[in-house]
Amino acid sequence: MKMTRTLTAVAVSLGMVQAAQADITIGSWNLKHLGWNNDKSLADVAAVAQGADLWALQEVMDEAAVTQLEQELEQQTGESWSSMTSHEVGRSSYQESYTYLWRDAAVAYTQGAVVYLDPGNIFAREPFLAEFRDIESGQEVALATVHIVYGDNQDDRTPEIRELEAIWNWMPEVYPDTPRIIAGDYNLAPDHSAWQSLRDQGAQPAITSGATTLSKSDGDYANLYDNLWFDETALDVTGSSIVRFPELLGMDHETARDVVSDHAPIYITLGDASPGFVSVAPASDDVAGSANDCIDLNTASVSQLDELPNVGPARAQDIIDGRTWESVDELVQVDGIGPARMEEIRDSGQVCSLT
Repeated sequence: MKMTRTLTAVAVSLGMVQAAQADITIGSWNLKHLGWNNDKSLADVAAVAQGADLWALQEVMDEAAVTQLEQELEQQTGESWSSMTSHEVGRSSYQESYTYLWRDAAVAYTQGAVVYLDPGNIFAREPFLAEFRDIESGQEVALATVHIVYGDNQDDRTPEIRELEAIWNWMPEVYPDTPRIIAGDYNLAPDHSAWQSLRDQGAQPAITSGATTLSKSDGDYANLYDNLWFDETALDVTGSSIVRFPELLGMDHETARDVVSDHAPIYITLGDASPGFVSVAPASDDVAGSANDCIDLNTASVSQLDELPNVGPARAQDIIDGRTWESVDELVQVDGIGPARMEEIRDSGQVCSLT
């Protein structure tokens, strides 16, 4: 039965973890404001997403876009897909949802969809968890997904990273005897010392080298921010990699960032599973870069302003609320943009001249 729903229920019980012999591909992908009016090409997203059986998606802004993505996947693959989206999470004016997306022939949702209650009020966006089953083998996998706050520097990210130990230790209570995975965009490389508390619990990253964020220079990548953390003693992970999707879609990086995402997806294979990521012709006719050579502070959308240094979605909205701007220098009026950050924005060369 096809499933598309928003869930916030809590399920708690007790148990232990056992070894997993599943044969599926599990991916994680920050889809950069999926659902905003930002000209995202769902056809291109689907062309990449069909390469895995189960996805944890971050930065979902509208559940209707998830439904459209499902439909695009079904059209391209000829198979049935399902999804499950959390309610919006976030303590600031900026909020997003998480989504699980899966191929019905390979994966089934079993139980326990829950947004973490966060008793210590640590997370800016509380993680979303659920349990899934490999249809063929019957093996279950508990999957959590999170988008760690970016903040002003790495110190702002480390409290949430350390709190992932609590998530990891709570998962066996919610999903007894089920191997655990925490997937997400962490905004922090896996070799940072803040991860030590999670490593001490037996978790390890699937991706240890490379980079997952698309630089604006064609072909360049930076920052190993996206990952899947798992327990190798409980889960038979046989492969892992970063999907360099611009190459698969025949896109330059500027176009890929505009119409798909500024993050590359990552995945793991379990057991005998093989990933299905293949090179395809561009799914959209319009693969040229944006016709605009600069970002206009007085007309640009939130997603366009988000491209500027030190901005992000919340500050982008503040810029929109503060219009009209007569000079880039006036951005110091935006909360969190001081003189140094304003100069970085001005010196980036991305802002249109204001007259």
